Amino acid sequence: MAFLELSHLEKSFGSNRVVKDFNLDVGQGEFISLLGPSGCGKTTVLRMVAGFETPSSGAIRIGGTDVVGKRPNQRNIGMVFQAYALFPNMTVAENVGFGLKIKGAGRDEISARVTEMLGLIGLPDLGARYPFQLSGGQQQRVALARALAPKPQVLLLDEPLSALDAKVRVSLRNEIREIQRELGITTIFVTHDQEEALSISDRIVVMNGGIADQVGPPFEIYNRPTTRFVANFVGQLNAFTATVEDGAAGRVRLGGVPVTLPTPVSGGSVDLAARPEALYLGRREGNDVILPATVRDVHFLGSVIRIGADVAGMPVALDTFNRADQPPPAPGAAVELSLSSRDLIVLGG
Repeated sequence: MAFLELSHLEKSFGSNRVVKDFNLDVGQGEFISLLGPSGCGKTTVLRMVAGFETPSSGAIRIGGTDVVGKRPNQRNIGMVFQAYALFPNMTVAENVGFGLKIKGAGRDEISARVTEMLGLIGLPDLGARYPFQLSGGQQQRVALARALAPKPQVLLLDEPLSALDAKVRVSLRNEIREIQRELGITTIFVTHDQEEALSISDRIVVMNGGIADQVGPPFEIYNRPTTRFVANFVGQLNAFTATVEDGAAGRVRLGGVPVTLPTPVSGGSVDLAARPEALYLGRREGNDVILPATVRDVHFLGSVIRIGADVAGMPVALDTFNRADQPPPAPGAAVELSLSSRDLIVLGG
């Protein structure tokens, strides 16, 4: 049985339905990311789990107990906000121990737990400092320690890295994941950054217009999107329109080239897609789709070279690894691109 269950959650603000029949089962110790653009409902779902918003309908169960009628401080949940929300008049140690103090823990218990938490986040000697004396990354580590100190059953993270610079974000997201694994705490992480979600999640919930468009492991979300929205939102995509010749047999014509898809299709045309890394410059064993193309531009990115090309008037991009003995083709060059029909994604709704 799932440890955290969200069943048929709905949330409306006036006539605006922000969350629509949202369902999610989260296992004990699982790390789930809610991923989507601004306004898709992901933060509203998180706030309903935390108790800051009351669902219009639906149930939220933690360990089998419905918590919809409970206040936030009765749910045994830890939360980390985007803006840190540290108390500026308290030291780091006092901030970390605040939740335990509210619960009535003794001084020795609080002191021991604060020491443990500061060691966990790698700031063992900064307990006497105030938040204004810390960097943004250090403040967010303290916010994480404060959320974890009372030993919550569930940890909620509301875009905790968005205010940090790129290098600190990468370092801190990895630290968060390591701490989460070490503690085995059930976690929901809200982000609009697909790289963050793909890199640290056990499963991703891609949200669109208040619904869960697709739920699955990062590998599946990226490589096998089930809707057009997921395919376009997660990663870069090459989109093609192919003419259907024999839908039952999966035979289509892409840019004048006959292609047999691994699945049947219907209609007079079908929208297909492929990731840039699925395309190969030249022919390759196992690649059964050969597409004549004209190079449009070349971007040298160090270890990777991104080539833009035209295939029957359709723009495509492909990524290839840099090789010192093999310079990329020049713009205007006629080339062949190849890929496996298994890597073509049939775009749905």
